[in-house]
Order: sequence, then structure tokens, then C-alpha cells
Amino acid sequence: MPDTPLPDANTPSASSSPPSNGRRRFLQVAGAATAILAAGCDSDSGMDAPDAVILDFSSDVGVLNYAYALEQLEAAFYITVVDNFYASASDDERRVLTALRDHEVVHRDFFRAALGGNAIADLEVDFSAIDFDSRSAVLSAARTFEDLGVSAYNGAGQLLDDPSFLTVAGKIVSVEARHAAVIRDLINPMSADFAGDDVVDGMGLDVANAPGTVLSAAASFVATPIEMRNL
Repeated sequence: MPDTPLPDANTPSASSSPPSNGRRRFLQVAGAATAILAAGCDSDSGMDAPDAVILDFSSDVGVLNYAYALEQLEAAFYITVVDNFYASASDDERRVLTALRDHEVVHRDFFRAALGGNAIADLEVDFSAIDFDSRSAVLSAARTFEDLGVSAYNGAGQLLDDPSFLTVAGKIVSVEARHAAVIRDLINPMSADFAGDDVVDGMGLDVANAPGTVLSAAASFVATPIEMRNL
């Protein structure tokens, strides 16, 4: 897989999809990844549990599908936010949340293209617990998703065998960390919360969570059953 930089998705888009040129740049990576993932993948995976999504962590395919599941969740959340901004959203908040939506949609589409026929099904999300008309509820949920996403990539990197996948994961998690920081700054501006001690330890290292911990935390927002194997 070539060491291709992530696309610049910082320019807000008026639609629920990122700019087409950004999508093309990121999917250049996906083209190379698809051939690698096709080898050694069980085409019957998931057939014994048609109503559930199976994440088999015995291979890179399962690890990337895990990341894909999380990116689906984040993309769906920000699309919902941007499609109907809470009434008090400032221009700056609208720009930030739109940019985050664009990034998450690109991440989601990258994994979908890279995995090809090996991708898990689209997840059914459940955001009924989030009041999208409330600024505090939306930003609190965004902080939860972003902090969780960073910890998920940090915790799952060790499970990847192919160093090229680890390189791409490292590029994505750095973007997710920027998301987490800006959301925290929107909640508590000009404070140290952007890298609070609840997510960054005394050695300056970010939190890393195992897939089981991450999926348990995300479970209330996902209606699709998820089964983990070979952790």
C-alpha cells in the first residue's frame, strides 16, 4: 500500500458527502488495500449469523472491519447533526461540525472501498438517547464518540499485521485526536480540556482501549448485534 496522505477535508461541504476530489485521493489507498484484503479472507464469514455483524480479530480484515464499524457510527452521527443543526449553533460550530462530518464520511468510505466484498454490512444506528436540538447534548455526544474513536485506534493498532495498514491507521487516529481536541475546546474554550487528564496521562500518552471496552461503550448507539471473535 502506498504511503498516501489523508485528503484535505477541512473545507466544509454543503452535502452529506465530502468533496469528490478528497474522496478520490483517499480511495487511492483503498485500491491497493483491496487486493491485499481479498487474499486469505473467508467469503462465508458472517453467514452463520445473518442478523449480526461478526468481527473476527484473527486477521487484518477483522481489525479493519472494526474500524469501519466505528467510522460508520461517527459518520452517521455527524450527518444527523449537520442535516439539522441545533438552533444555537454558531457559525464557527457549524464550520467545525461540517468539517468533522466530511472527515468521518471519507474515513467510512475508505474502509468500505478497501474491504470491498469483505466489508461488514451497514450498521443500524440508534441515536434516540441524543437530543439533537440541544447544544450540550450534541457536543457531549461528539466528545464521547471522538474520545472513544481515538482510544479504539490506539488499542487496536497492535492487532494489525500489515505495517501499511498500521501506517494508515496512524494517520486516521491523528485526525480523530484533532477532532476530540476541537470538540473539547468548543465545550470549554481556552482551557486545558483539549488534552484533559481524563484522556492524556502524566506521561503525555493518550488512552488506549481494547475492542471489547470500546464496543461496550458504543453499544447503546448501535442497534445491529455485533459478535467479536478471536480476541
